Amino acid sequence: MEIKRYEGTGRMSRVVVHNGTIYLCGQTCGDADKGIKEQTKVVLEKVEELLNKYGSDKHHVLSTTIYLKDMSMFQDMNEVWDAWVENGFEPARACVEAKMAREEILVEMSVIAAVK
Repeated sequence: MEIKRYEGTGRMSRVVVHNGTIYLCGQTCGDADKGIKEQTKVVLEKVEELLNKYGSDKHHVLSTTIYLKDMSMFQDMNEVWDAWVENGFEPARACVEAKMAREEILVEMSVIAAVK
């Protein structure tokens, strides 16, 4: 089976497609002026844009792993997440606290989705 890699940086690909499945690298906002709700919104917009560009959409998300800088942000992140996810299309999900690559990153999401 062919593996297609898109938007490579020499270190990683932003998107990998294999066997009818799309894998997105971790999506972040990284804008130090934005709080957790705003960063979550930006991340979900980026996820949706990449999914649409490579043959999927938010209704085909299979699994999402969410990394939070601090679990005290869990409720605020979920408020934005819950508004984005439609009933009947909820993916499997994990959420963990993690040390981020840059100080200004509050949330990162890694997404696996089916091709439409």
